[in-house]
Amino acid sequence: MLVLGLTEHVPRSRTQDLYPEESDLTTNDLHTAFHAYVDEARRLRSQYGSQIHILIGAETEYITHDTLDELKRLRKKYDLDFLVGSLHHVNGMPMDFSPELYEQIVEHCSGSRSEMFRRYFDEQLVLLQELQPEIVGHFDLIRIFHPYSAGVEDPLLQDDIRNLALRNIDYAISYGAIFEINTRAWKKGLRDAYPQRDLLQEILARGGRITLSDDSHGEHDVCMHYDRALAYLREMGVKQLHYLRKTAEGAVQVRVLDNATEHEFWAANGFS
Repeated sequence: MLVLGLTEHVPRSRTQDLYPEESDLTTNDLHTAFHAYVDEARRLRSQYGSQIHILIGAETEYITHDTLDELKRLRKKYDLDFLVGSLHHVNGMPMDFSPELYEQIVEHCSGSRSEMFRRYFDEQLVLLQELQPEIVGHFDLIRIFHPYSAGVEDPLLQDDIRNLALRNIDYAISYGAIFEINTRAWKKGLRDAYPQRDLLQEILARGGRITLSDDSHGEHDVCMHYDRALAYLREMGVKQLHYLRKTAEGAVQVRVLDNATEHEFWAANGFS
């Protein structure tokens, strides 16, 4: 690896925003865990910085507008190197925890999956505009539990919804964001990594910049499905990958890796 970007989800501050699996925790616990994450990330950078370039960042939430204000303060407090701009909620409800909660959001959108997709991309635009994150995370996460296998039409085939997605892509490109190819989608059973190929093609056609992410939630997920990622990059014609690097003066810059699918990393780790 040229660079290792470490992230943790930003802590949530309202009890009602805790996930079912966090029923034994408080919001203070989440803030304590985030502080411990930053401390450990700094320790690792100090210990291994001569071997690999480590950046310390956070993955965003957007539940209410207050969430974004808190995140801005958090970034400043911890002097984070970068943000992964991700949306996990629609109408203040988590979309990626379970199919059951996903369907509850559909019901809150008057039973309309199309309306849920519209709200997702509208809320995503607000997040991008407010934070201008360096990395755009799992751009089309809204697809995670859509019932494709049941033959339900993909809302992104509708022109108005597709145009919302393209609007967000154009905005992110306009301020210099990098889009991640996120391999965790394969763990969730989707055909492609996020973003799915229809949107990845649009990003590439518009000159969007791409990076690679395993969205690891633990040590056993590091480089998860990178064998499939290499094949996907080649299939989609991705020649360059972009990455962040921090200068000695503390500025975070975007670098480019040409001929990315031929880099020695793949063979050295058994992915080619």
